[in-house]
Amino acid sequence: MTADVGTEQFWEGHYRSRERVWSGQVNAALADVLTGLDADLPAGTALDLGCGEGADAVWLARRGWRVRAVDVSPTALARAAAHATEAGVGHLVEVARHDLESSFPDGRFDLVSAQYLQSPLDFARHRVLRLAAESVAPGGLLLIVEHASAPGHHVDHPRFPTPEETLTGLELAPGEWARHRVDAVRRTVPVPSGEIVTVTDSVIAMRRRGDPADIVVPTQHLVS
Repeated sequence: MTADVGTEQFWEGHYRSRERVWSGQVNAALADVLTGLDADLPAGTALDLGCGEGADAVWLARRGWRVRAVDVSPTALARAAAHATEAGVGHLVEVARHDLESSFPDGRFDLVSAQYLQSPLDFARHRVLRLAAESVAPGGLLLIVEHASAPGHHVDHPRFPTPEETLTGLELAPGEWARHRVDAVRRTVPVPSGEIVTVTDSVIAMRRRGDPADIVVPTQHLVS
């Protein structure tokens, strides 16, 4: 899948600059939300947008989910596939390259997860998140987790949207969605200086309602 050269080069350089970029552990908010829904949201199909090195995809697959993990970086995807194979869940994780702006995975999923899908580059974030919402199957869950503040060592940074602003930007059809969780959570992270700082994340978890017959299944998204 052809991606915008600048976007792909940036993220490919990011991943190739280090042997490992992320911790290899599942994002805490994903684990928290899904664990709380275990009895009500059985494992099915999942779409992991911006999967990075695959920690979330592997965590989901270990719990029986069939995961399509997508990223723009070939190096990230290779690491995600290797992680899944090493974890014994390679048969449950399919990796695919999409830049999400000009190409987006087709189909419907019981879970669509967008974890920290934010970029220092120009990025049509609201449009991509709306495509993510369209990809949720009836009865499925849309989970968005994103930065609501910057770490203390970041001096210049944009204003981050609140959870409610992100939810409003999704333009979800009234009556088609149920609010499961929309809030801001705090967590502590280490910064390069070695100190521990507190940051804020937005967590938006929305459950899709409706009869499958009432919702048109999308084909491959191509955004001009």
